[in-house]
Amino acid sequence: MSDGKVSGKVHFIDETKTFGQNGFRKRTVVLEQDSGRFTNYIPIEFIQDSCDSVDSLKVGDEAEITFELTGRKWQRDAASEVKYFLNAQASSFRVLGSGAAAPDSDDDGAPMFDPSNETEFDEDNVPF
Repeated sequence: MSDGKVSGKVHFIDETKTFGQNGFRKRTVVLEQDSGRFTNYIPIEFIQDSCDSVDSLKVGDEAEITFELTGRKWQRDAASEVKYFLNAQASSFRVLGSGAAAPDSDDDGAPMFDPSNETEFDEDNVPF
């Protein structure tokens, strides 16, 4: 896995979606970055318990998200085409600035969310 950071304005916050019999949960946050020439929209996935932490984000907030790149190979059967998927899974985030009123928290640069105590999930039951 590879770690990275991305920052931008929160453009969209999806509802939490549940998949499979084991209740795998996923929630997508899209950051917007204006490069001057065009706008990038970067989807970052929050999984399992981290889905609930997104409730503290609001559309318009400036945020920095630390993520891990994950990749998966998928093939329906031996005769079908192999597909590869790349996902950016959030490992922490912090709000850099609010799109509305100033947040009621100290800005010491510490992450507001850290899933290090998150429970494990069955990776073979992930829908991607």
